[in-house]
Parts: sequence; C-alpha cells; structure tokens
Amino acid sequence: MPIADKMVKMVESASMIRKMFEEGIRMREKYGADNVFDFSLGNPDVPPPAVVKETLLNLINNEAISHGYMPNPGYPHVRQAVADYLNKEYDVGLTSDLVVMTAGAAGALNDVLRALMNPGEDILVPAPYFVGYNQYAFVVGANLKTVASQSDFHLDLDAIQAAITEKTRVMLINSPNNPTGIVYNKAELLGLGKVLDAASEKFGKRIYLISDEPYRKISYGVDVPSVFDVYPHTIVLTSYSKELSLAGERIGYLAIHPKAEDAAMIAGAAGVANTMMYVNAPALFQQVVGQLQGVSVDIGIYKRRRDMFCEGLQAAGYEFDVPEGAFYLFPKSPIEDDIKFAGILQENNILAVPGTAFGGPGHFRLSYAVPDKTITGSFDGFKKAFDSVK
Repeated sequence: MPIADKMVKMVESASMIRKMFEEGIRMREKYGADNVFDFSLGNPDVPPPAVVKETLLNLINNEAISHGYMPNPGYPHVRQAVADYLNKEYDVGLTSDLVVMTAGAAGALNDVLRALMNPGEDILVPAPYFVGYNQYAFVVGANLKTVASQSDFHLDLDAIQAAITEKTRVMLINSPNNPTGIVYNKAELLGLGKVLDAASEKFGKRIYLISDEPYRKISYGVDVPSVFDVYPHTIVLTSYSKELSLAGERIGYLAIHPKAEDAAMIAGAAGVANTMMYVNAPALFQQVVGQLQGVSVDIGIYKRRRDMFCEGLQAAGYEFDVPEGAFYLFPKSPIEDDIKFAGILQENNILAVPGTAFGGPGHFRLSYAVPDKTITGSFDGFKKAFDSVK
C-alpha cells in the first residue's frame, strides 16, 4: 500500500466539512453561483478592519521590518503585547515567556497536545465538538473521548465527572462553541474546575483544561467568562482567523496560566513542538497582530445575519437554540437521519454539514459567515426540504 496503514482510516474519514465545501464548488459551476447556497465552511467573509491593512502596509514599507528567524515561541515584543493585553483583560499576572505564537489555533492545539500528552492518554471533550479534534488527537497518539452535553448543549458536569479516568490528561472545551454557538457560563465553568481538581487529586495526576477560543470576540450580548478565573491549570489558545478575518494567514497563540502546574515546562515544551511542526509562526503577521490587540471585525454584521437566518428558519418550521456566539446555527433535523436530510437539502441546492460529523446526530450545522443574499435566497429551499419530510 502506497500510504501508511494508520493514514488509511484518516483519509477515508477526511473532514465532511471540506467535502461539502468542494461539492459546493462543483454545484456552483453546474447551477451558477447565485443558485447555490453553501453554508458548509466557517470561512469568515466579513472584511478585516481597515487598521489591519494600514498596519500591514506600514510594516512592509518599514525598512526595519524583519522577515528572518526569531525565537521559536515568537518575537519577544509580540508575546509581550499579547501578555499585556491578556493581563488587562483578565488580570492574571501572565508573563511573555508563557505565551507561544503559533500558526493559528490549530497550531496552538497541536503544540500544547504534543507538550502534554503521552500516547494512549485521553482527551475528554464535550459533544458536539469541532471535527478537527479527531485529527489533532490522532497526530499525538491520544484517544479523543467524548462526553454528552445537556439538551441545551451546556456542560453536563455529572457526565464529565463519570467520564474521567486515570487515562484522562486533558479536558478540551470550545466556547463560543463550534458547531452549536453556545457560550459556557461562569457557574458551569467553576463547576468544571472543581470536577477537574477533584479528579486530579483522585488519580494523582494533573488534568489540564485547554480552552479553544477562536470565537471569543464573536458573541451577542452575553458574557464570555475567562477560564483563567475558574481553574489555574489552564491553557488558553486562540487565533486571529475569526476576530480579524485572517483565516488564511495562520496566526494565533497559546497562553498558559502562570499558576498552572509546571507552567514553565509546558511553555518550553510547546515552544519545542513549534519547531517540530512549522519552525515558527509567520513572521510578518506576528508583527501585524502584535499591534492590533483587542481589535476585531464588526460583530454587528454577524448578529444581523444570525437574526435574519433564525427568522427565516423558524418560519420554515425548524427548531433550534439561538446561538450566543460564533457564526453557526445547529438546527434539529426534521428527520432522525441527519445525513439523509443533508442530502435532501442538497437536492434543493443547499449545503449543510450533518451533525453526526460533530458528534451531534439529529442536527445539522449552518455557517452564516456568508453574504446576506445567500441566507435570504435559501429560505424557499429550506421550506421545500422541510415540507418534503413532513
């Protein structure tokens, strides 16, 4: 066989989201772009803030700009800027040596999992969850173990407590959540911290909390609590893909709570993992985001689209929880088989990702990081699909 045995299964189970996205390209060529309604991929289309381009041009025109190697965790002044911003936001006493600049949130998660995980250990994640977590677990030889959430997608602390074993090394959460749009509240996060502390003591092994936060700034009138406040043994990771609409530039970071057990060792190991994965985060965009801490796209655009989409889907008969953050809807499928229903939507030129791909069967995910006309133009098709199974 021309590829590694262990890769065969990974290739066969390659991301359903990407497959749907590629199907959208084919359908647009066949039916015309205005007649295909593709909600498959969370690819930000809101323009980056004007200050991004201004900063980029200023740097390019500055003869002192560096395009060379830097310390593997990133430029010291950029890491300091991140630490200063996080301290202003969360007041945790973070130092720049506990920040690692990465190639997006994906790079950050790969780095920290390589730093923490031994082969065969477990990553515990609430379902539904981002599909890429399966791949990141595979890369480090870990087991991704899912635990059911409550019916409203909030954390089921009893289920989490029951799922933790002596093999659990990492609890991985994502809030605002992809695919549900749920935002975990302070009370449930405090409860999670207590569960992880008790389990760490029970098994004589520190369980770390990793908070994957690329959608943190995209929330709609709700507080997104800081996980640094609820459990000291926490690593936060994020990217600028969504908040600055820079998905293709691959820039983000991880930050380790200064009171985390062995925080300095984790930072050092994550920096070494950086060298294994991609040497360092992109030099130019490190220097760009170093000047743009706290800046974000116009969240009002996403909120308007959310409200528009919710109104149209509700009128068509669909059931869903209104998302509190991110830019996804996760409606219930009107039939039990969400994969089959995604096929029915596709017959109406609508591309949605079955919830089964996220560990949330009986639902489907819709990304509203799309033009307004894609949302409004899809309502007839959503209605026809719904009526066809009722």
